[in-house]
Amino acid sequence: MAVNKTGKSAPRTSAKSRAGAATKTNGAAAQASAAAGGKGYAPAVAKAQATRAVARASETVDKAATAAFKGYDDLAALGQGNFEALVQSNSVVAKGMEAIGMEVMAFAQRSMEGNMAQARALIGVRDLQEFVDLQNDFAKQRLEETLAETAKITELSTQVANEAIEPLQKRVDAAVKRVFTAQAA
Repeated sequence: MAVNKTGKSAPRTSAKSRAGAATKTNGAAAQASAAAGGKGYAPAVAKAQATRAVARASETVDKAATAAFKGYDDLAALGQGNFEALVQSNSVVAKGMEAIGMEVMAFAQRSMEGNMAQARALIGVRDLQEFVDLQNDFAKQRLEETLAETAKITELSTQVANEAIEPLQKRVDAAVKRVFTAQAA
């Protein structure tokens, strides 16, 4: 006889009786499996594996959906920012074109007044030489005024273009920074 943990002798068990005890333990699992509608361990194990697989798939789908919605929100915010930059840029262009238009109209008015003054002066000429001299002076003056006005309008146009591109450039810079940040992560 063998001695058990309490110090008393315990009867020896045969391999056959140990196998029977294992069968009883396995039998309880088999009964649970049978209650679940299966035969043996395989259906119960398969069901447990399927449950875990569904849980993992559900978790993966939740994570993907969260990432997709975050990406959609980011994309919507990016689109909104781009739209606002475009509106701001168009506003600058409209105001700039108004300023340029006003400058052109003022130049046209000044030119018209100069032309009227020149016409009055030409009416009062006494000889051909005076007429030619007045006409040459008039042509030089108009050329200088036109070149100065062209330079002024060019400067205004450049200023408007630079101011109009600024909000768009900021959006491009932000998008490029975002792409490089995303690539680094």
